[in-house]
Amino acid sequence: MAGLTPNQSLNRTARRQAQSTRRPLAAVSFARLGVKPLRGAPYDASHELRFSRREMWRRGAHGPAANEIVDRMMDRRTFIRACTGSLVIAGAGAEAQSAAKAYRVGYLTYGTPEQVAPLVRALTEGLREIGYVEGRNIIVERHYGDGTLTRLPDLAADVVRSRVDIIVTGSNPVAAAAKRATATIPIVMVGTFDPVGSGLVANLARPGGNVTGLCTDAGDEMSGKNLGLLAEIVPGLSRVGVLRQAGYQGADLEAAARRLNMELQVADINTIDELESAFQTMRRKQVGAVLIRGPLFYASRQQLGDMALKYRLPTTHALKEYAQAGLLLTYGANLPDLYRRAAGYVDRIGKGAKPGDLPV
Repeated sequence: MAGLTPNQSLNRTARRQAQSTRRPLAAVSFARLGVKPLRGAPYDASHELRFSRREMWRRGAHGPAANEIVDRMMDRRTFIRACTGSLVIAGAGAEAQSAAKAYRVGYLTYGTPEQVAPLVRALTEGLREIGYVEGRNIIVERHYGDGTLTRLPDLAADVVRSRVDIIVTGSNPVAAAAKRATATIPIVMVGTFDPVGSGLVANLARPGGNVTGLCTDAGDEMSGKNLGLLAEIVPGLSRVGVLRQAGYQGADLEAAARRLNMELQVADINTIDELESAFQTMRRKQVGAVLIRGPLFYASRQQLGDMALKYRLPTTHALKEYAQAGLLLTYGANLPDLYRRAAGYVDRIGKGAKPGDLPV
């Protein structure tokens, strides 16, 4: 060790010990101070933390170097605690922020929960597909009716009083009730017919106001197609019965019937209780087929299918759910798919888009 100071000799000895025993540098730090790891215990990182200043002083390790090691260990402990605390606080803050930003969507329908369950399920599935989970970042408040239209004004008023951010509605009467109840809360209509002609929106490209959404038929094309299909299926068809919800627009059917040289026999009903009487009337008028118009029948489509079979009248509607209930045929939009797509309107409006700027 000639020519080396005592400290340099000690450092060289510590380095040799580290190389021969492959101990971590932390152990060498103690060796440099003349302190060995605890007897009989394999070395791990916690060895550094087993020595308080008093213990290191008792073992002969003291001075600026000892203070530096202990201070460094304490700084590491403080840093770990600070990071852990920051993560906990950040996580709690993120959860609180998520809950605070949860959008409240009011779903308005005249149907019962059982009658519209597939549509509500399609809506929530569509929301989930784009990142909205009920109870976490979105709340869907369901406002059901009893299967009749009489309670619609009260139901729409209830939705508005609940102070939701967005209203999702069904067909024309439901969308109209929501529009009459509020001019400020955005409304997403689903499955409406001729929204411009019925006064729900100003035009399809730029609806204006607080209503937008998806429709099953924007004009008379779909009705003409259904009449044309009936003409192909029923030979010699010249007289078609129209079973219509009272007050429902029918100008489009008249135009389509004129093009096909057909005569229309219209039977308006206000409640589903009048259904059989309407079929009897059409049977007396010797119609060759029946076309259904209006949302009143959706909740009672199984009863409608049974009635069409009973009176042996080929019957059609634009929605496939009616064919599943027993009607002869349907041609039109997929209603559950429209509800799934309505989630996109909810998302865009929730992010700041104006309903009047979103095309129908």
